[in-house]
Amino acid sequence: MPKEKYEPPDPRRCYTIMSTEEAANGKKSYWAELEISGRVRSLSSSLWTLTHLTALHINDNNLTRIPPDIAKLPNLVYLNLSSNKLRSLPAELGNMVSLRELLLNNNLLRVLPYELGRLFQLQTLGLKGNPLSQDILNLYQEPDGTRKLLNYMLDNLAVHPEQLPQRPWITLKERDQMIPTATFTVMCYNVLCDKYATRQLYGYCPSWALNWEYRKKGIMEEITSCDADIISLQEVETEQYYTLFLETLKERGYDGYFCPKSRAKLVSEQERKHVDGCAVFFKTEKFTMVQKHTVEFNQVAMANSEGSEVMLNRVMTKDNIGVAVLLEVNKDMFSGGMKPPLERQLVLVANAHMHWDPEYSDVKLIQTMMFLSELKSIAERASGSMATGSPTSDPSSIPIVLCADLNSLPDSGVVEYLSNGGVAENHKDFKELRYNECLTNFSCNGKNGNSDGSITHSFQLKSAYDSNLMPYTNYTYDFKGVIDYIFFSKTHMSVLGLLGPLDSQWLVDNNITGCPHPHIPSDHFSLLAQLELHPPLSRPLNPLNGLHLSVHR
Repeated sequence: MPKEKYEPPDPRRCYTIMSTEEAANGKKSYWAELEISGRVRSLSSSLWTLTHLTALHINDNNLTRIPPDIAKLPNLVYLNLSSNKLRSLPAELGNMVSLRELLLNNNLLRVLPYELGRLFQLQTLGLKGNPLSQDILNLYQEPDGTRKLLNYMLDNLAVHPEQLPQRPWITLKERDQMIPTATFTVMCYNVLCDKYATRQLYGYCPSWALNWEYRKKGIMEEITSCDADIISLQEVETEQYYTLFLETLKERGYDGYFCPKSRAKLVSEQERKHVDGCAVFFKTEKFTMVQKHTVEFNQVAMANSEGSEVMLNRVMTKDNIGVAVLLEVNKDMFSGGMKPPLERQLVLVANAHMHWDPEYSDVKLIQTMMFLSELKSIAERASGSMATGSPTSDPSSIPIVLCADLNSLPDSGVVEYLSNGGVAENHKDFKELRYNECLTNFSCNGKNGNSDGSITHSFQLKSAYDSNLMPYTNYTYDFKGVIDYIFFSKTHMSVLGLLGPLDSQWLVDNNITGCPHPHIPSDHFSLLAQLELHPPLSRPLNPLNGLHLSVHR
């Protein structure tokens, strides 16, 4: 369960009293442990102000109750309540999720609050010498009994509240009334595949709420209630794509494209069912699929390694993938009471899931560069196959919508690269590793272009969500942050509205340690944006940087 090793406090506790002289000279003391002894019957309320405490020894006293205020000491790792006269414990003890050791030996406890099951990092639970019921003691005395007992209590703990508050819809601007634009909604959602939903990773979630049969209902409810025109999902298991996602969404008017991670080619047929990947769905009444593509990052890395050892050892060994579908926008989506555009309007929708490990910021950045480089090739080939003279013969006239779990925070090199059109080739996220030779392959200037010390891309992208709008898209016990994104071509599109965040105060008030949770089926929150697409022009007007900008914009 716990990721770091826990060292219990030294039982041979030593105390030194600061001399008057030391105090007068301004010597500071720092103590994170406190012992209270002397047959104490009640505790002072000022104790609960010592929020810095990590260990509290109040054993061998005459305490008959512990107040709920004990939960105001959130940093306690060690709590010794042994050898008192406790007949009951406050349910609030279950909120003290930092606890590794809880000693309750030799009290008068007949029952335990099931909230103790929420102490998912607890390694030692002392219960000896209490008149507890036999079924509790039987479980406790089994091998690994502490963990089994805590799991039992968590799995049988009543779940409150019954209702999740609705996330707000945030309107940013109104639709353009001057020209016939198309609007559509895009969803991005990492659904947390079954294989990764383990008690080892999510010990704070009851096992029944981690179970796929339970979670899949909440996931499908989230997807269908958003009713997006384009849906991009990450961590979709191969078998679930065909039996659940595609089957359910086809009935609702969608078609889709999916590809599993590269390892699917190397494993048995049985294992292949559980390899996860990326999926894109779209409403067929609004879009027609023209092309579909898979980008395997390990293959792109191998083809562009230029003999770089770090490229082969760090990037090529990761089996992440991206998918892209080239869609034609159905003409009747362009409204405004005006004539729809004559030209075909294509949109390139891309979806990717980058490597997870925080130690591999270089890999995430290079995977993102490889993906955009491949998307550029896809757009170039698509525009080249269109009739010449049409604005679509210019690759930059095909707008892009990029959804991804980038596993990267807003201040990362990945987000800087996507938002600003490039990063310096000596960016700190490259970790001073020798990638220079092969990075120019992914720059929009190409190998022979003038690199001016940076790696660039030719898409002009903007994040649909401002960096301060969502406090987090991934919410677990030990990580809370924004790592999921929807980017779009800012030259062709604008954002009309967004699905806002879940009320943070609700999570605090209900002591939500992390997600998944019985009411929240993934460790990620979905993103949903309404985009407005401007139509292509029949003839080039004011060409600027290869983009045909209309006078209306």
